[in-house]
Amino acid sequence: MKTIQFREAVCEAMSEEMRRDESIYLIGEEVAEYNGAYKASKGMLDEFGEKRVIDAPIAELGFAGIGVGSAMNGNRPIVEFMTFNFSLVGIDQIINNAAKMRQMSGGQFNIPIVFRGPTASAGQLGATHSQAFENWYANVPGLKVVVPSNPYDAKGLLKSAIRDDDPVIFMESEQMYGDKGEVPEGEYLIPLGVADIKRQGSDVTVVSFGKIIKEAFKAAEELDKEGISCEIIDLRTIRPMDHEAILNSVKKTNRLVILEEAWPFGSISSEITYIVQEQAFDFLDAPIQRITTADTPAPYSPVLLQEWLPNANDVINAVKKVMYK
Repeated sequence: MKTIQFREAVCEAMSEEMRRDESIYLIGEEVAEYNGAYKASKGMLDEFGEKRVIDAPIAELGFAGIGVGSAMNGNRPIVEFMTFNFSLVGIDQIINNAAKMRQMSGGQFNIPIVFRGPTASAGQLGATHSQAFENWYANVPGLKVVVPSNPYDAKGLLKSAIRDDDPVIFMESEQMYGDKGEVPEGEYLIPLGVADIKRQGSDVTVVSFGKIIKEAFKAAEELDKEGISCEIIDLRTIRPMDHEAILNSVKKTNRLVILEEAWPFGSISSEITYIVQEQAFDFLDAPIQRITTADTPAPYSPVLLQEWLPNANDVINAVKKVMYK
């Protein structure tokens, strides 16, 4: 094992796959000469050249469309958005072309493309740069949605996403690129659609994903001091979702808390709540609790932003509520 940063795990995944398959290329704003806005493509231009690591103009609709069209012609593009907030400019290509082309062509065209970049908030960047779109894209049939929370998962999942024959939305975080974690020296893959139990527990199930899962770990440590054992499930893949992992855990703990960095209405936690009440209702000893951001655009003020975001105390309070303590 070796210890590397999240950004290095992303870079390694892309580079290893590009060495393996010449049909793979990277396109996006500042991915080449600048080594990536977050240095997630550092050194790739030098290794693969300007035909496979391509600096695009500030035109997400344009280079997303180039990616989709080239995927229809036998390539396997990786399209980087500087942030998924900017993917809204190219969302027509993602939803109306990438997601639907296989069905609309009667299976004549697969779209093996990865759209990747950071999601959700990253500090004081204002409301238009602090949005989580996992539930938006997961709502679209034809798209797979992946949100890793650490370098190990990021590398293994990204390699699988690049090899997948369907379009994959791969969502990272500006606040995780510097996170360090252990990654195997040799090649490894993590299959899409498989959740991971990050922490075994017996009293309550906490489901989360992405960078906000760190707050669940903090809460679990504090709750453990009070004799409350939390089982933490990292979804890793939002769609397809590993329902079985969630249901099996709830059947063991009989309580569920969902932590998500997104608006509450129509959230991933809403979907999980429906699945659990439909398939494991009789196992629940308390109503399901969900923790999300406040139902407002993200504030710029640091004090308000702190209140807007979910935190470990919110998790502790939700766990104690389902434990009736």
